[in-house]
Amino acid sequence: MTSSVSSSGGAIPQNAASTLDHSYPPRPLEPPVTKGTLSELDVTKIIHNPKLRHDINFDPELHFRPNLDGEKGRRKQEKANQFWNTLRDQLILFVVDREAFRREHPVGEDWCLPILLRAVKEIIQTLVPQRDRDFLHEGFNVELLMQQFDRGIADLEKVASWLSGVLKLHCAPMRDEWVDEMYNELSNGNRNNDMDELVKGMRSLLSVLEAMKLDVANHQIRCLRPMLIEDTVHFEQRFFYKKIQGNKMDVSGARAWYGEATRAYSDSGKPQQNRAFGGTAPFFEALSKLILPSTAKETIPTTFLFDEERIVKLRSDMLDAINLEVCMRLYDDLERVSRVHSMTPSFPAPTSVPAYVMDEDAPSHSNRNSGDFSFMATASSRPSSLALSACGSTDSSPRSSGYIVLQPPAAADTPEATAAKANTVYDSLVALLNTAPQSQRPHQRWQGLVPSIAIQIFRFTNAPQDFLPQFEAKLAQHLAEMRSELYQAVEKLFYGKIMAELSRRVKEYKELSGVALFSVATGGRLGGQASARPWEDNSEMEGMETAPEAREDTAVDDMAVRLAHLGLLHWRVWSEMAYLGRMDEMDIE
Repeated sequence: MTSSVSSSGGAIPQNAASTLDHSYPPRPLEPPVTKGTLSELDVTKIIHNPKLRHDINFDPELHFRPNLDGEKGRRKQEKANQFWNTLRDQLILFVVDREAFRREHPVGEDWCLPILLRAVKEIIQTLVPQRDRDFLHEGFNVELLMQQFDRGIADLEKVASWLSGVLKLHCAPMRDEWVDEMYNELSNGNRNNDMDELVKGMRSLLSVLEAMKLDVANHQIRCLRPMLIEDTVHFEQRFFYKKIQGNKMDVSGARAWYGEATRAYSDSGKPQQNRAFGGTAPFFEALSKLILPSTAKETIPTTFLFDEERIVKLRSDMLDAINLEVCMRLYDDLERVSRVHSMTPSFPAPTSVPAYVMDEDAPSHSNRNSGDFSFMATASSRPSSLALSACGSTDSSPRSSGYIVLQPPAAADTPEATAAKANTVYDSLVALLNTAPQSQRPHQRWQGLVPSIAIQIFRFTNAPQDFLPQFEAKLAQHLAEMRSELYQAVEKLFYGKIMAELSRRVKEYKELSGVALFSVATGGRLGGQASARPWEDNSEMEGMETAPEAREDTAVDDMAVRLAHLGLLHWRVWSEMAYLGRMDEMDIE
């Protein structure tokens, strides 16, 4: 079968030449994927990429993938579409108006097709062994192919078949179907003079090559991971030493941060409490404060250059854990109010109003943990459950768009039933949290969810319906204001538990090698699935009643492990170079 470039036109409209836009860019466009754009996947680039080598210590699932995220990804996609649209227009012009095409491209090598074919060949050369490269040049001679194309005698179907065989020989079996799809698109486009299908096939060809390159790079990461992890401290010390010596990095702020941490620790009178930390106690106390949501405005030292995202993520996860516990405490108080309400006569006592309904200056008789509800409640009635259409919405208040669903009275309360119900409430709040856009800042996520959380909690209680507006306001107050007494109490509780667990983990991990530390801190996997946030993974607790302390401890344990891992690796790299002032004594080759 010969090329589809004969002047017969085939499926191309007769007036296509007159409607084409001939204003191509003055400089030839580059294909969206080239040897250059894929160069960061070369093993030498992987070995010398400091950020990747640092991240590989923490992420068992670290791998390369096409990056089409965000604004940069959008621009990349637009540039790719421009290339493929230009290639299609150039092919059509070549077929229907050869003279106009030659005027546009007198050199013959400055248009998209030869540029694309050369890029394809260069990428394939990086994927095949050296011994096969002569064979590649014979079977895929771009200069000869373009001469045949210019004369209308290029057998594109044969070229597609040859490429298909080469790719299947060197790609993973899971890519075979994709290669077949590419071959069919090129063949059909060639047979039917269908330029759109032909371009689609070339697009698939480039995508397959990119996927093959990614497969090779990810395989190399899996193989090199133990060596890269074990060499992390030595590699990073050399990397940062050169930056500091070349005045490209200033660690004076980090040194001052550690000095202040040491003074604060000495003045706190805690040395006997934190003996498990050893000489790293001031460092870990200061590091743990960096993840407190209430200290979010504190500047993270420059020495945490590669860990800033992890610290911000720990801070976000801690905010989620704290706010979930705040919600549960407010639920517990509302549940107690509901229980008392169901047992009280129809006339209220003077002090039987929930604290959040009371005037701010009125005395409160509540002795509950949160301090937000009184023990007694008004006697007004409400249905046993509310479900509103705005439950999942962050834009509308549940009060403005709801419908009421009556549920049968709950069974008599038992400790087991109460715990099971609390677990259900907690799980439903986690599910709600997961519906919030991840692109939002943590505080914005929670503020946007307040109406849905309020109605979700109300659904599980028998509190009077007219409590809902005040309950929502109280919820908003505690979830948005870190100075609230309840928020500070829960954060203080979490911080104390994290420090206790952190000291145990540091003592357990501090003598481990790099690979052993990675394995124990990431679940014993040199490859495998990364775990979800602890409060999202209840698989081990199914069928068990979970006390509030157990919920807290699960989150605390996870964050303490991550913080110990991050801190120990950081201390090994930076202790002498920045904090202890011994850089001149270091033997860095």
